Amino acid sequence: QVRQQKRELNRVQRDLARDRNSIERQEKQLEAEIKKMARQGNKQAATALAKQLINLRKQKAKSLGVQTKVSAVGYQTQAMHSNVKMATAMSSASKTMSAMNKQLNLKELQATTQNFQKESAKMDMTEELLNDTMDGVLDGSGDEEEQDAIISQVLDEIGIETSGRVAAAPAPGAAIPGRATTSSVEDIEDKLKQLRA
Repeated sequence: QVRQQKRELNRVQRDLARDRNSIERQEKQLEAEIKKMARQGNKQAATALAKQLINLRKQKAKSLGVQTKVSAVGYQTQAMHSNVKMATAMSSASKTMSAMNKQLNLKELQATTQNFQKESAKMDMTEELLNDTMDGVLDGSGDEEEQDAIISQVLDEIGIETSGRVAAAPAPGAAIPGRATTSSVEDIEDKLKQLRA
């Protein structure tokens, strides 16, 4: 329908443009005739032609005014068509939003959001507790390794001292007092117990 109206308006504008062109041609012819009559001294004929020229120019002005109004109607029709399209689009959008609002359960959405926040907080606390536990385990493991290293170092030193004592011991076949040997072993055992305590 809008296209048909636009075609009709375009046709009217073309007709008006043809009429105006025809009027302009007649205007030029009358001007030439008036000049001719004036040169011939025929004032009465020139005056009559001048009246026709005035009427023709009035007709030309009216034609131009009508064409301007037709153009304005075309613009208004296009604007109205655009407004109708926008109104239709807004109506469709309104119906869609209304349907979505009906489907949306605000209480359920709020409960879901709160539950998500609660579970997320639990997960954060669990992760923090797990990290603390792992840190404690790793730290304890490091302490035990460090303790073992210290004991090993001390044992190595005792081993060196023991080796020194073995090197300073009497040669084979010589009499070795049993009490002194027992004391040395007991000293080593006591030191080991103290380190392991």
